[in-house]
Amino acid sequence: MILLGHNLCLPSQVTVQNIFLAARDANAIPNISLDPALAAFLSLDSAPALQHQYASLRRGLSETQRTTFGVRLQQELKGPKVTHGGVGIVALALSMLLDNVAQQVRGNSSTEAGQSPLFNPSGKLFGIAVSSRIGGIAQSYLSLIPGLANDRETMAETIEIYDNWLKLEMLDHYHRMINKKRMSSVSMQQWLTGAALHLHMRIHQVRLHSVPFGSAASLRLSYKTAFNRLVQGYTVYLHRNLREIAPSAPARHSSQLSSSTNTTSSGQMSFNETHHGKVSRNEESVWKEGLLLIEPGRNVSHGVRHHPCESPAIQQALVTRIINAQDLENSRSFFLFPQKVFQKLLTQVDAFEIDIDYIVDVD
Repeated sequence: MILLGHNLCLPSQVTVQNIFLAARDANAIPNISLDPALAAFLSLDSAPALQHQYASLRRGLSETQRTTFGVRLQQELKGPKVTHGGVGIVALALSMLLDNVAQQVRGNSSTEAGQSPLFNPSGKLFGIAVSSRIGGIAQSYLSLIPGLANDRETMAETIEIYDNWLKLEMLDHYHRMINKKRMSSVSMQQWLTGAALHLHMRIHQVRLHSVPFGSAASLRLSYKTAFNRLVQGYTVYLHRNLREIAPSAPARHSSQLSSSTNTTSSGQMSFNETHHGKVSRNEESVWKEGLLLIEPGRNVSHGVRHHPCESPAIQQALVTRIINAQDLENSRSFFLFPQKVFQKLLTQVDAFEIDIDYIVDVD
C-alpha cells in the first residue's frame, strides 16, 4: 500500500484505463495468446474449416484462375486427394498451402525455383519468427507435409524425426525461461506455438499407429502443467519489468502545476486526466509526457496526468490488465479439453479432395 501523508495514494480506475488504452493504441500491449489458426485447425473442426477455406478461396478466383489453382494444388499434393489425415496438423499445413497457392495464382506473390510455396516472406509464422529455433522447425515441417501426407510410411518417419527435434528444443526453451531468466512475451508465444504443434504431431502419430495412445496423453499432461507454471512465471516477470513514470511539469511552471491539481472529497490528490494521453496545445508547452515501459522494446509515452506516488499502484494494476487481455483460458483449454474430445482427436479421419473439374494427370 502506497501512502501520501495520512491519505492513500492510489490511482483512479480512469487513470489506469487511460494509460492502458494509450499502450494498446500504440500496439505496446504484448500478446502471448494462441494464434487463431492453430485453435481452428488443431481441433475437431479442422476438416470443415479446411473445406470452408478451400471453397472461399475458389469463389474469389476467376474461372481461369480456379483451373490454375486446382492444377497447382494437385502438383503440390502429388494427386487430387489427401487420404491419410486431412485433419489436425495436416489440415493446418494444407491451409497454409491453399493460401500460398491462391496468392501465386492471383499474382500477389511468386515462388522462386526450389523454394517451398509455404515460405513466409513476412518472417512470421503463427505470430513467432521463423528465424527462431521453434519457428524454423515448424516452418520446415509444415512445408514438407503436403507432399508426404499420402505416403503413410514416409509421413510417420518424418513426424518421428521432427517430433524428436522439437521435443529437445521445447525442453531447452522451457529450461531457459524458468531457470535462466529468459522469460519474455516473445519466448512465451514461441513456447505456446511449439507446444500446440508438438502435441498435434504426436496425435497424428497415434492416428498413423506409429506411437501408442499413452505417448500423446502424457505429452498433453506435461504441457498442461508447464503452461500453468509459465503463466505464473510470466506474471512475475511483468511485475519486475513494467515501470510507469508520471507526466511532470518543469520547475519554472510550478504555479501552473499547483493550479492544475485538486483535492477530492476524500482528501486524495488527483490530476486532471487526459484520454489516451492527449493534451491541449497550451498544456504541451508545460507538461513533460509520462512513460510506460512494459518490457524491452515495448515503451510508450503518455499524457495521462496523475501524482507520481500513484505509479507503483498503477504498475500493479496494469500487470493485471495485461494478463486479463491475454486469451489465457482459450490457450489453457487447448491442453485441458475433456477426455472424450481427446479420444476423438486421436481417431479423427478425414480426407481433403480437389474439385473434380481440376483433376489432371501428374507424373
